[in-house]
Amino acid sequence: MRIWVDADACPRVIKEILFRAADRKKVQLTLVANQTMHTPPSPHINSMVVGAGFDVADDKIVEMLSPGDLVITADIPLAAAAIKKAGYALNPRGEFYTQDNIQERLTIRNMMDELRGCGVETGGPAVFSVGDRQVFANQLDRFLAKH
Repeated sequence: MRIWVDADACPRVIKEILFRAADRKKVQLTLVANQTMHTPPSPHINSMVVGAGFDVADDKIVEMLSPGDLVITADIPLAAAAIKKAGYALNPRGEFYTQDNIQERLTIRNMMDELRGCGVETGGPAVFSVGDRQVFANQLDRFLAKH
């Protein structure tokens, strides 16, 4: 099992939690981004730079993903692709995307995109909080304990 991180938009504090977990559990962790990502020296942690462009990092993660791997992403289409390949997807706020909820998340995402395309102000996500960080850390720990 590997952990793949959609790193361009992943909050720094979440990356730090992931770095500690990868070393503690000796799990391979790869940050995938359109730019160089600094990682701590570790045999379990690396980064991969992909070309610039829409969904290039997402496509690389899907290409490299094996069944049972975990993807850390807030990108709902990437989460859906991970689930389709029998992987797991966890967002930085600690919510797992699953077979049971991914279609609903995709539908809402697409509806919000359409509204924004029509000029409707839909707002953005809530500010990332200490509580979000704690929920993420707890979900990650539970997942790693089972896998």
